[in-house]
Amino acid sequence: MAGLLDGLESLGLGKLEGLDVFAEEKKEAKAGDGAAEAPKGPTEEELIYEKEFDCPVCNRKFTAKVMKTGKSKLIGTDPDMRPKYESIDSNKYDVLLCDRCGYAALTRYHGNLLPTQIKLIRENISANIKLNKYNDPVYSYDEAFERYKIALANAVVKKCKLSERAFICLKTAWLLRGKREYLIEQNKCPEDLKKSLESQEIEYLKNAYAGFLDARSKENPPIAGMDNATLDYLLAQLAFRFGDYSTSMKMVETLLMSRESARIKNKALDLKEAIRAAREKAGE
Repeated sequence: MAGLLDGLESLGLGKLEGLDVFAEEKKEAKAGDGAAEAPKGPTEEELIYEKEFDCPVCNRKFTAKVMKTGKSKLIGTDPDMRPKYESIDSNKYDVLLCDRCGYAALTRYHGNLLPTQIKLIRENISANIKLNKYNDPVYSYDEAFERYKIALANAVVKKCKLSERAFICLKTAWLLRGKREYLIEQNKCPEDLKKSLESQEIEYLKNAYAGFLDARSKENPPIAGMDNATLDYLLAQLAFRFGDYSTSMKMVETLLMSRESARIKNKALDLKEAIRAAREKAGE
């Protein structure tokens, strides 16, 4: 199975490819890519704009394409909470990447860094990275995937919280799902490519699941912007996705016995029925 950071060698970061994304520190120490097809409503290009940011690593300004949230229409969410917007895949625009030093992070985590983290990024990312040049008016799926890999490499190098690494993995899985759906709609997704994208998505989802489970026991809420109930629902969905019905049901039962909102409880009830149906089908 390919590693989560495979492919960084072409960016000058080959020595980071084998890193364990969720390793904790010891105490001492391209096929079928493209932007969304022009819809009847606003185009993807009309739903983004260039925004300027200050890089906390090299102290220079850089620009990134960001989504106009006020003009983007949410049309639904997947069971694992992936948001789906009309005419645009929002996940393509959530990584901020400095084109001077290579520092990259999800928008939620971009900002203040500790001096030790800056030093680590400068030594392990900035000193080696060779960024590819893109001039497209929107981020293609391939470019967005590359940005997520660089963000994950930065997250590992700067030794950030497990939840940040898990969230990057989750959103990368969502991105890969979006790419597969887009290509299928365009009749540009042969079976081998479809299986490859599905395999990559599952690999990232499994790492997100493991990372969030670990973070749940070691970090205080909110975790990646989620309260306990939201995180437990996400974990229950991921456990269900991977056939761990026992863990999924335990989390669902906890949610149903809690004082959480009706919205979360209704979703938990739906998942409970899905678990029962899956168990019956499996003969459990």
